[in-house]
Amino acid sequence: MAEKLKLSLPVLLPGPPPSKPLFSDHHLSTTPSPPPPITPLLQNFQPHTQTPNPQSPIIPRRRRRIGKSQDANRGKPWSHGRLSPPGQRILQTLIDPTFNLAQIDELLLELFEQQPGESDFSVESLSLDVLGIVKGLGFYKKCDTALRVFEWVRNRKESELLLNGSIIAVIISILGKGGRVSAAASLLHNLSKDGFDVDVYAYTSMITAFTSNGRYREAVMVFKKMEEVGCKPTLITYNVILNVYGKMGMPWNKMVGLVDRMKSAGIAPDSYTYNTLISCCRRGNLYEEAAGVLKEMKLAGFSPDKVTYNALLDVYGKSRRSKEAMEVLQEMEGNGCPPSIVTYNSLISAYARDGLLEDALELKNQMVEKGIKPDVFTYTTLLSGFEKAGKDKAAVQIFEEMRNEGCKPNICTFNALIKMHGNRGKFTEMMKVFEDIKTFQCSPDIVTWNTLLSVFGQNGMDSEVSGVFKEMKRAGFVPERDTFNTLISSYSRCGSFDQAMAVYKRMLEAGSILTFPVIMLF
Repeated sequence: MAEKLKLSLPVLLPGPPPSKPLFSDHHLSTTPSPPPPITPLLQNFQPHTQTPNPQSPIIPRRRRRIGKSQDANRGKPWSHGRLSPPGQRILQTLIDPTFNLAQIDELLLELFEQQPGESDFSVESLSLDVLGIVKGLGFYKKCDTALRVFEWVRNRKESELLLNGSIIAVIISILGKGGRVSAAASLLHNLSKDGFDVDVYAYTSMITAFTSNGRYREAVMVFKKMEEVGCKPTLITYNVILNVYGKMGMPWNKMVGLVDRMKSAGIAPDSYTYNTLISCCRRGNLYEEAAGVLKEMKLAGFSPDKVTYNALLDVYGKSRRSKEAMEVLQEMEGNGCPPSIVTYNSLISAYARDGLLEDALELKNQMVEKGIKPDVFTYTTLLSGFEKAGKDKAAVQIFEEMRNEGCKPNICTFNALIKMHGNRGKFTEMMKVFEDIKTFQCSPDIVTWNTLLSVFGQNGMDSEVSGVFKEMKRAGFVPERDTFNTLISSYSRCGSFDQAMAVYKRMLEAGSILTFPVIMLF
């Protein structure tokens, strides 16, 4: 048994992120951690049943992907061609840093004052002005001001005519992007209750807001609710939910079933749909399914792009299919898609997982020759590969090269080094790496703590196990399933069965699941 070391664990930076619920990578039959409770706002969510009006102005949806990557206005000053001259003046006034919000009532009244000679003054033109002003404020990240404008219009007697689904969708999106998803859900609930036109675009914005904030279960509930009230999802709605299914680790048949429902509704998948499906194949190493999706994508008339190829490479990388990954690279280059850092990282991951470390290293050299600079993922993948192969010298060389090239390590890099030194019984070097985490302005994550607990437990160092666990709690981390399992195993190896049982009881109280029989510990 290794000689016990009296190691002083440093006090960590406050405010680490809490541990996240675990999702199964393969089957939903594995009992996950208890999901967070549904927000009360959704429990009583009874939307107003109304068929969307195709004549009402809608938000332009010209991009195929969710986001701003293909937004023509990206990086340019805000402009909205449909804003009337008064609307433009009001928007410019509202985005002025010197504007006093106490004067907003007087300012917005200008929209409702018909100017002499303006014969085209109508509810529709007013609605377009409100839409443009709210969108403009969202563009300039004036979330509170946008909400003030929306609520001001909402309190007018003609509000039900002015606030159509497009405006509601925009304000929900603004709140979601600002992290105020609960406020967005409350607003949508109240608008629906008050009889406002909550259409498919408003629902889709709410689903997107939940998704962007990691509240996937609630996003799915909104999707189900909109179907229940007869609001038909659009292609974008289906694409967002498909992405949610992937993040939740839904079984492959569930995701295929969703796409089949979409097709049955007369909505054909687009390139984003196919790319999302391929990306979802990473979780279960579904490389054959990914290849099938690519084939269907081509038959549907879509040409694979860089996103498609990189997603496919990632699937092959995680499935340890290095040969197929190289074939994808060749097809990618043959179709005029030059490989990027993401491409090479996926390839390097494929070779490293397959144990072909020299080939992975050669790929790193190739990318350098093509002018693509390796990043932290590149180096960490190689370092982890050499560590798992027991080639410590090569792993340390990779780390030194990484530092010499000015590439800042991340917590995954440090975790690989901690595991390497710990498994070799080099506890002093291991704790030196632990100290370096703060030097590089990183913070330990749950994997860091679990690795330390495991290393000390395997070597019968019960006092160090207790010390690490105390520091972990002091740093603000809440033990989760893997932590409990590691603690029980560690104390058992140390012969501290009373402590192991105490942790086991605490684990049961927390609702976690042991991944091995208790009898194995004794």
